[in-house]
Amino acid sequence: MKGTAGRVKSERQVEREKLRRKRALRSGSIASASTFVFLVLVVLLITNSPGWDRVRETFFSWEAFTEALPDVVAGFWTNIQIFLIAEPLILLIGLLIALVREVKAPVFFPLRALAVVYVDVFRGVPTLLIILLVGFGLPALQLQGVPKDEIALGVIALTLSYSAYVAEVFRAGIGTVHPSQRSAARSLGLSHGQTMRHVVLPQAVRRVVPPLLNDFVSLQKDTALVSTIGVIESLRQAQIYASSKFNYTPYLVAALLFILLTIPMARFTDYLAARSERRRGA
Repeated sequence: MKGTAGRVKSERQVEREKLRRKRALRSGSIASASTFVFLVLVVLLITNSPGWDRVRETFFSWEAFTEALPDVVAGFWTNIQIFLIAEPLILLIGLLIALVREVKAPVFFPLRALAVVYVDVFRGVPTLLIILLVGFGLPALQLQGVPKDEIALGVIALTLSYSAYVAEVFRAGIGTVHPSQRSAARSLGLSHGQTMRHVVLPQAVRRVVPPLLNDFVSLQKDTALVSTIGVIESLRQAQIYASSKFNYTPYLVAALLFILLTIPMARFTDYLAARSERRRGA
């Protein structure tokens, strides 16, 4: 009886829930209506502008869209391949750099200093410049074993750049773990490495998943930058078509492909961030 009574909602609680649902419905209706009106006004403003006919022919040609779509989609598969290869490398190198910076023993000071320099340099240099330096600089050295394939060079450049950002994300996550967790692990006889592996890292990784996904959303977009060193990916395919046909609709095709991939990743990131916030609130 006691358990059953605990599940019965009071009249006041039921009324509050009804009021919240009404407010949520009203807010959603107002937001939907205002968004619709705004979009209609934007469409009317654009389509009634003096140069709309020329813009529609140059950027929104259905014929050019369908003609360029197969080649741009084929190039987009190259973007996805670069992303899938670079992502695990970035995670691994970024985590290693973060762990090196957490080692406090004096004998490892040179490694810590090197990790700090790595992060400062590659976070300070624009990604495009790193791609150009790696894409044209490494082959020019003519060293044994240095790859000459443009895709491999693009992956190396993106990995160097994004590992610096991901390392700081991991280091921030490690810093959120309370020192008492480490003290408790060490009091149980765990070494520094065991403490990091079994106690600190599992907690830190869970907390940094949303910012990591944000970095990978940016990474997916930045795979288009490798076109500057000769990789034939979606942006380069669109550029080839636009140069030959004097029509920029293929750029719209490439943009839509990136949007179709990045928006689900962004919404998944928002979901994980909201779930993490609910857990902290609980």
